[in-house]
Amino acid sequence: MTNTLLALNAGSSSIKFALYGCAPDLPLLQKGSVRGLGTTPLFYPQDGSPALALKHDLSYEEALSQILDALPDCHKTQAVVHRVVHGGDLYTTPVVVTSKIIQNLKTLIPLAPLHQPHNLHPMEIFAKISPDISQIAVFDTAFHAQRGELTKTFALSPALRSKGMKRYGFHGLSYEWITICLSQERPDLLKGRVVAAHLGSGASVCAIQNGKSVDTSMGMTALDGLPMGTRCGSLDPGALLFMWETLKMSPHEISHSLYHEAGLKGLSGISNDVKVLLEDPSKEAAFALEYFIFKTAQFMAMMAVSMGGVDAYVFSGGIGEKSEDIRRRILEHLAFLGEKPSLVFTADEEKMMAQHAYHLLNERNMLHDPS
Repeated sequence: MTNTLLALNAGSSSIKFALYGCAPDLPLLQKGSVRGLGTTPLFYPQDGSPALALKHDLSYEEALSQILDALPDCHKTQAVVHRVVHGGDLYTTPVVVTSKIIQNLKTLIPLAPLHQPHNLHPMEIFAKISPDISQIAVFDTAFHAQRGELTKTFALSPALRSKGMKRYGFHGLSYEWITICLSQERPDLLKGRVVAAHLGSGASVCAIQNGKSVDTSMGMTALDGLPMGTRCGSLDPGALLFMWETLKMSPHEISHSLYHEAGLKGLSGISNDVKVLLEDPSKEAAFALEYFIFKTAQFMAMMAVSMGGVDAYVFSGGIGEKSEDIRRRILEHLAFLGEKPSLVFTADEEKMMAQHAYHLLNERNMLHDPS
C-alpha cells in the first residue's frame, strides 16, 4: 500500500484535487476536479478525462466523497492539505489543522468572503468523516509575510492599524511555485529582480527579488490591485462612501457590486471571461481588455520601482499562461523599461501545497509506514 498526500484546492463552485506519493519527490498519482457545484456539477477523475455528470443538488460533502471514492484502494491517505487564502498575521507558516485553528481562520472570512468559507468547509467535513487523517493548512498570504513595513502599511491611524488593517498580499502559493520553477530553469534570474503576474479570474502582480516577495498589488483583501474577472481592483475609498451615503447602498449591496459585478464583467457588460471578450467585436469588450492590460502594466511597473529595476517578467495563471495576445500587449506598455526576458510558467498550487505538507509532516515525525 502506498502512502499518499491529498491536496485540495476548494472554491465556491469547484474543488481541484491532486494525489501525490508521500515521498521526497512527491510523484503525482492522480489529478482532477469537481466543477459546477451549485449549477451543473461535473466530475473529472483525471485531468483531460471525460466529465461524469453528477446530481444537480450535489452537496459539498458529497463532492468530497466522490473524490475520495475515485482514489485507488491501494493508496492510504497520510494527510489532506488545504489551500487557505487568508492566514492574516495569525498563520504565516503551514499548520496542522485543529478545531481551534479553524475557528481562528473563520475570523478572517470578512477579509476573503469569496474564498475563506469554501477553504474551511472541507476541513470541517474531513474532521467529521475521516477524523484519523491529519489535515494541514497552507496560506496564500504566507509568501508575502516577510515584506518590509513600507510595502505592508496603510497610511491610517495607529488605532486602526492595530486592528490588523494592513496589506497582506495573496496568490502566494502561485508566486512561490514560480520561484521553484526559476530555481530549476533560470537560477540566474531567481537571484535577480523578477516581476511576476498571476493573471486569472483573480489577478495580481508581485515583485520577487532573490526569491522573496518584496511587494505585491493585492492588499488587505483579494479585492485590491488589478481589475479582475468580477472584482473591481483598486478603487478610491471615497467612492465607497459615496455608494453608502449618497446612493444609500447597504454594505451587502456594496460588497456584491465590488466582488461580483465589477472588473471585466462590469466594464464590458458582457462577460468576465477573457476568451469571450477577445472574440467579441464590440467596443465595450475591447475597452474592458485594454483597461485590464493597461492597469496590469501600470502595476508591473510599480513592482519594478519597489526593486529598483527589473531583470525579467514571468506570467502565470489561466490568462497569463494561455493568452499570448494579452502578454504581448502588456509588455508593449513596459517597453520603456528596456527589453527583458519574458517567461511563462504553469501554476501548480497543488504541488506547492504538497511540498509544504510533506516538509511539515517530516519535521514533526508524522510520516509513518502505511502498512
